[in-house]
Amino acid sequence: NTSIVKPSLSVDAACSGNPGKMEYQGVSTATKERIFHQAFPLGTNNIGEFLALIHGIAFCQSEELFEMPIYTDSKIAMGWIVKKKCKTTLPRNAKTEKLYQLIDRGEAWLKANTFKNPILKWETKLWGEIPADFGRK
Repeated sequence: NTSIVKPSLSVDAACSGNPGKMEYQGVSTATKERIFHQAFPLGTNNIGEFLALIHGIAFCQSEELFEMPIYTDSKIAMGWIVKKKCKTTLPRNAKTEKLYQLIDRGEAWLKANTFKNPILKWETKLWGEIPADFGRK
């Protein structure tokens, strides 16, 4: 399928350094309107992509958008969602504790809930940057 499904949600993360200051967001694929955003003093891009997907799924559930597709450009995060586990090697310490608490909550949420939202791979080569991209390359 080479066409973008709309309406849908697009999520992405950005990291200054890896690990470094990390943020993620979710936007409307069609309008690029920001729906949610979180920032952390220390994290990794993969953690951000994983948390953005969980946030997106939970948002869709809360809005009763049970079938709405969610786009990500991260194959790693997609795999972590399937496994319901964030496979990061980032050390857990005082600087990352708040982030790890969110990871723990996200993993617990995935294990306790089912969802039907299709998680779709954003095809950057065909479509350009994902609408949720932070534009920092």
